[in-house]
Amino acid sequence: MTEATAEPILLTEQRGGVRILTLHRPAARNALTSSLIEALRRELAAADSDDRVDVIILTGTDPAFCAGLDLRELGATGDNAARIADVEVPVGHPWRPLSKPIIGAVNGAAVTGGLELALACDFLIASERARFADTHARVGVLPGWGLTARLPAAVGRGFARRMSLSGDFVDATAALRAGLVTEVVSHDQLLPTAMEVAVSVVGNDQAGVRTLLESYQRAEEHLVDPALTVEDATSRAWMTEFDPSRVADRRAAVIDRGRAQNRGTPRG
Repeated sequence: MTEATAEPILLTEQRGGVRILTLHRPAARNALTSSLIEALRRELAAADSDDRVDVIILTGTDPAFCAGLDLRELGATGDNAARIADVEVPVGHPWRPLSKPIIGAVNGAAVTGGLELALACDFLIASERARFADTHARVGVLPGWGLTARLPAAVGRGFARRMSLSGDFVDATAALRAGLVTEVVSHDQLLPTAMEVAVSVVGNDQAGVRTLLESYQRAEEHLVDPALTVEDATSRAWMTEFDPSRVADRRAAVIDRGRAQNRGTPRG
């Protein structure tokens, strides 16, 4: 059965002025196929242009937020970068920047590409079950959605390099301490808490909200955009000698190590 004929891989729900988008490949820990990336970009653009929507919440179906790019797909083809490219999406972004705020409700593991999705949100609220890891170095691929710019901006230079170079998981408490998330709540209160914050935003003057958000975005450009350009050039150079078999060879080891760390106490 293909994804096209199976149940939806991205769920959408409207609650008042809030659009909730839920990554929905739970058996694969919401790993990103090209189809899911396309669906997410499409629904985010639709929400941005919909007058009924003032705030977007991005979350995942349990047990994970997002395990990153689907390593089966990447390992089999090695051409994900080409197939997920979109001329409307600027360098270093997973989707076209929006005029409306995105709240990331991190319900479980946010790994590598999944961490980049989280970082692209305007701010994050985490379940006590949330875990964060950058495993690019373990898999043998490089980030292309702005991780090397946004992660140090969120948690500081040293903590970001520790995450990327070690590949170790960081638990929700450590993520809060580092500034990666704004709040940690019990798992069953994650979506209600995100909705409560979203409703507060909806209750404000929306022209003011969007102008303020744009001001934040423009104020970051002089710092973020040069870093995104460097990351893109580095990733493109790396891909010229990319061997998909290296991803396939390391896939099982990465998954096993991640499971082992999740059974214990993740280091942060």
